[in-house]
Amino acid sequence: MQQRKLVSFVSSAALMLMLTSTLQAVPQAQEAKPQVVFLWTPGSPTLQGANEKERIQPASALPGQRINSIRNVHNPSIEVHLPPADIATGAAILVAPGGGHEQLVWGSEGTDIAKWLNGIGVAAFILKYRLAQTPGYHYTVEGEALQDTQRAVRIVRSRAKEWSVNPERVGILGFSAGGALAALADIRFDRGKKNAADPIEQQSCRPDFVGLVYAGWKPIDITAPKDAAPAFLTSAGSDDTFHAKETVEFFNSLFAVGVPADLHIYAHGGHGGGIGNRSGIPFGTWHIRFQEWLTDLGMLKKS
Repeated sequence: MQQRKLVSFVSSAALMLMLTSTLQAVPQAQEAKPQVVFLWTPGSPTLQGANEKERIQPASALPGQRINSIRNVHNPSIEVHLPPADIATGAAILVAPGGGHEQLVWGSEGTDIAKWLNGIGVAAFILKYRLAQTPGYHYTVEGEALQDTQRAVRIVRSRAKEWSVNPERVGILGFSAGGALAALADIRFDRGKKNAADPIEQQSCRPDFVGLVYAGWKPIDITAPKDAAPAFLTSAGSDDTFHAKETVEFFNSLFAVGVPADLHIYAHGGHGGGIGNRSGIPFGTWHIRFQEWLTDLGMLKKS
């Protein structure tokens, strides 16, 4: 009798262990990899070294593991992160990570930002652009990197229906070097090449709004046109002087031609980190100000 009870107990324990393991495995099995859309068709004359492998950190990243940085980008793309349908607003943001044009800070300025944006109902598209400091190549910020940014905006608009976004609510949020691309995209754009054979190129590459977070850039000309998109600009001041100064200069250029812009220069807070915790430093609340600004623009109204 005792032996029968022992067998019964062991069987029940084994069954519970199997059920627990199964339940723990379900979320992992259901977690789908984000869709990746390459910006250029294979064989496009703009592509170089497309067969070279990217270098990611950590190098042995497992499926679902957070990637911190990416280098050696030759086949640029966007990674698609869509919000739950019940909270989706129709707004779409191209997220441009920084990294000094040597790498892409994919974690804190990419996937972390996409997760936050999805939580407020915004579709996020993380931009993997070509890096001007890639050894052995001659990519430039105002050449290939800007082309990739413009192309990504066109692709989001061309597939707006598929991704349930409003083609008139497509913005860019750039960090550090990615802020350079957001700024350049704001002042150098076209409304679509109507006679282009490629239907994607027929779409406008002008963003509807841009956000620059501790942006670092120095193009030849920062003069904003009158039809530049509204901008949100933020940086830390005394301990990120170089980037704060450029941010103010870009704000002044927008202000001079009457383009609406919000400027937030914090006393301190450092450079980098995305929306990471800054232990109570006010700069750590920039993303709340950005959300308020989007609301003020009407971008977070359900369309």
